[in-house]
Amino acid sequence: MLFSAGGVLSALLMPSLVFLFGVAFPLGWLSPPGYPRLFAVVTHPLTRMVLFVLCTLSLFHWAHRFRYTLYDGLQIKHLNGPINLVCYGGAIVGSVAALYLLWQVP
Repeated sequence: MLFSAGGVLSALLMPSLVFLFGVAFPLGWLSPPGYPRLFAVVTHPLTRMVLFVLCTLSLFHWAHRFRYTLYDGLQIKHLNGPINLVCYGGAIVGSVAALYLLWQVP
């Protein structure tokens, strides 16, 4: 379920965020929001929750996809335990880091 939810949410939200903050604003196609406005949006609790869910589900989607790429694609089935630990452990560590960073903003 985490794999599917992460894939759908990443596919819907990440391209628009990358386009806006990686292409449109830097190239001047759209006027970027000012710092006070963007800070107000990011510090809102609902935005923080959405960003945390987006980061967490994207990380678990990556972990599942990468695990099966190593397991089935590279045929290293004998390392299933360490692969699970690295993939899902990395997703958990990344989720905790995202939570910590999102709640450090005043």
